[in-house]
Amino acid sequence: GYVRQLPSRRYALGPGLVALGDQATRLIASWARPALRTLEEATRETANLAIPDGHRVVYVAQVPSRQQMRMFTEVGRRVFAHSTGVGKVLLAQLSDEDAIGILHRTGMPRFTPTTLTTEAAMIRELGAIRARGYASDDGEQEVGVRCFAVPVLGASTPTAVSVSGPEGRLPMTAAEWVVPTLRRAADELRAALTSAGGAVKLR
Repeated sequence: GYVRQLPSRRYALGPGLVALGDQATRLIASWARPALRTLEEATRETANLAIPDGHRVVYVAQVPSRQQMRMFTEVGRRVFAHSTGVGKVLLAQLSDEDAIGILHRTGMPRFTPTTLTTEAAMIRELGAIRARGYASDDGEQEVGVRCFAVPVLGASTPTAVSVSGPEGRLPMTAAEWVVPTLRRAADELRAALTSAGGAVKLR
């Protein structure tokens, strides 16, 4: 069931791969959940795990905030890289040339007034992310939502972890304490995701 033959006698991916992908996603989510829960408890905001999926980014695990007003992104949702904290921090792990190549394929649509929509702006942003070691989403995907994200360095698949919440609870100055908390979570996630032989790879 992993491949199927078309009427033209060519072959295409089959439905068996869907089940395989779902199983892999559930595995990575189960390994990541303890670290994400600790992150949510420390920040009181929604904790997310994301990986590249083609030329976009997919959320593969999440622990929602327990506050009444909270951010929620459906696990499995694919988003553009240029407008999200997780996407930008993953792009920053690439060269400028490779990152811009991805953005050429997806485009850089404007979602809010703060969305970055030019190559020059994105190259400046990626340089700043590399220098400080984290990315932020300042209402670039959704108005009023802020996100901080760091890479899970050393993971077998490029991976990012983030927290997201209302900008009123997560001002830009919150990076001073949120980012160290994210880095501790990233260290815990790296250990969890490599403990099963270091062979966790998705898509």
